[in-house]
Amino acid sequence: MIGSNQKKKYTEQEYLELERKAEYKSEFFGGEIFAMSGATNPHNIITTNFISFLVNKLRGQGCRPYGSDMRVRTPINSLYAYPDISVVCGERKFLDNEFDTLLNPVFICEVLSKSTADYDTGGKFMRYRSIESLKEYWVISSLEYRLQKFVKQSNSSWLLSETTNVQDTILIESLHVEVPLQEIYFEVQFETTN
Repeated sequence: MIGSNQKKKYTEQEYLELERKAEYKSEFFGGEIFAMSGATNPHNIITTNFISFLVNKLRGQGCRPYGSDMRVRTPINSLYAYPDISVVCGERKFLDNEFDTLLNPVFICEVLSKSTADYDTGGKFMRYRSIESLKEYWVISSLEYRLQKFVKQSNSSWLLSETTNVQDTILIESLHVEVPLQEIYFEVQFETTN
């Protein structure tokens, strides 16, 4: 007898069928579906600033940035997630003819909030690393000036660098684009806690 606390397990196909009809986005991992929460004002401003910057910088370069409505699938453990920003260069590969699940991003960025910080830098990043095309992963804080940059090395290890200086300009190595952090954090006011 199944206990009332046991969650229903879904197949990838069941998830995709439900997700494509749903009003709200959900992520999928290990047979479970997880509703996504709303984002804070700083999170939204950072994401919009960064994707606008990338659209302008990458125009005509053969690379396409996507926002958080583009789902990404990892080949190992079949995570279906909605990164805040993903970029694909060259041929775009999709899961199927719905063209709503990207398989080959070279760059992914997550904007951290209090509720997602541990997952985005831990378990989610571990699963993203199984994407063969992925060369770089950034996590940007929406709580303070902080950017962590992970770059895949030739031996498949990942090199971390970090800055908390909003005056810095950081290179997206996989895209050959220099990003002034002031552009990303333009008009961001952090929430204060008393």
